[in-house]
Amino acid sequence: MPYAWTETEDPLAGAQLRLWPHRSLPLPGFAAFILGTFAFICLPLIAVIGTPVLWGLLPFVLLTVGGIWIALRRSYRDGEILEELRLTPEAIRLTRRNPRGPLQEWESNPYWTRVELHAQGGPVPNYVTLRGSGREVEIGAFLSEEERKALYGDLRARLSATARL
Repeated sequence: MPYAWTETEDPLAGAQLRLWPHRSLPLPGFAAFILGTFAFICLPLIAVIGTPVLWGLLPFVLLTVGGIWIALRRSYRDGEILEELRLTPEAIRLTRRNPRGPLQEWESNPYWTRVELHAQGGPVPNYVTLRGSGREVEIGAFLSEEERKALYGDLRARLSATARL
């Protein structure tokens, strides 16, 4: 699951949750995919080696492979989102690091914070939000639907346990 809790031995020190988007194509797979794509696109060019047709087609092959490379690199950069939730008896703090945007932070008292699951009406099904200190913030919008449901259960349980301390 693309999120993990880090526990401390002292319950008053709190816990930390880290969330990140799922990567279906790791970096070694990225290199293999680009190489394989280039090889398969160049395979038909073997028939035209030594002719002027090769020089007419080669720029388009390179543009295609370059376009795929740029699109995949952009996808990797967009997936560099990291959300960190620090939960202590005194405060709950959510920090989101965006790939090309400013750092976003939210803080509230855990006793007054509510975790909400929006089955419909959000940008994605089973949208999870935290409400407190006069604001409502999203958490884990990049997770799958099942992962958001599991996250909602985890957050409710930990928040209620922290509020009891």
